[in-house]
Amino acid sequence: MDRSFYSIIPDPDELLSLEPEELALAVLEYLKASGSQVLNRHNFSLYDTVANYPRTRQPEILRALMEAWVWLETAGLIAPDPDQKDDWVFITRKGQKIKDRSDFESFKNSASLSKHLLHPIIVQKSWPPFIRGEYETAVFQAFKEIEIRVREASGFGPDDIGTDLMRKAFAIEKGPLRDKTSAKGERQALSDLFAGAIGRYKNPSSHRQVDLKVAETSELLMLASHLLRIVDSRSEAKK
Repeated sequence: MDRSFYSIIPDPDELLSLEPEELALAVLEYLKASGSQVLNRHNFSLYDTVANYPRTRQPEILRALMEAWVWLETAGLIAPDPDQKDDWVFITRKGQKIKDRSDFESFKNSASLSKHLLHPIIVQKSWPPFIRGEYETAVFQAFKEIEIRVREASGFGPDDIGTDLMRKAFAIEKGPLRDKTSAKGERQALSDLFAGAIGRYKNPSSHRQVDLKVAETSELLMLASHLLRIVDSRSEAKK
């Protein structure tokens, strides 16, 4: 392969328009194709890497490439090589798994949200579609699990669904999941929270056009995890 990065992205304006995390995929592709000689921070930072680009553009292009290199390090896709000294690196197991843009997008999605912050049920049901970029499915699965868990914890039947189920489970006077120790206003607020969340997020595409992004999906999975933990605590309190 040509030592210059030019063979990957020949247009300097296109290259410089990319954010570090976007350019990082191209740098990873370059490192995999170029062999061990370029797996060195110093070697990569030499002007040989940006040969064939207009000379006046080379400094800014090289700086952009180094930003992408650092992003790969921070993301754990390349790491210091323990068998070498100085600036040598190797492509990590995570880095080797990335074969194309789809793999890279899945990796970025998983990195944007800590799995350890999510309720175990959300990890089981929503994490796989989330990392694949299937955001609507991930959110639907999360709020569906809330409905299932509330129904089971309340002892209700399969015909109890949606917002009516939430109102019934958290009814301020007789709801099986109500918090008897809290003020009535707080009990009402909890009922409103669950009913509103299910009504708004369980199946949003049935009500309107949905185009969920990774940030909003992450927030909704965190909300679903919070609600499931409340259900867990109310279930424990019933025992």
